[in-house]
Amino acid sequence: MEASDSTDDFIPAALAAFGVEADEIELAVMRAAQETFWPPILELLALDTGAVTAEPAPDLSQAPPPR
Repeated sequence: MEASDSTDDFIPAALAAFGVEADEIELAVMRAAQETFWPPILELLALDTGAVTAEPAPDLSQAPPPR
């Protein structure tokens, strides 16, 4: 079986695998969300952060200092 990049194939198949039924309106909303959010997610995944130095001992309880 070939892998598919199509949202129209993936979303209904994934929902069916979990036993979730969705009507056409719900599928359209999921399709719109995927079209809105997926391109920026792919850009973030492709971002090369290798040149960025890690922050030593970050204090995650506070906001980062202004630059």
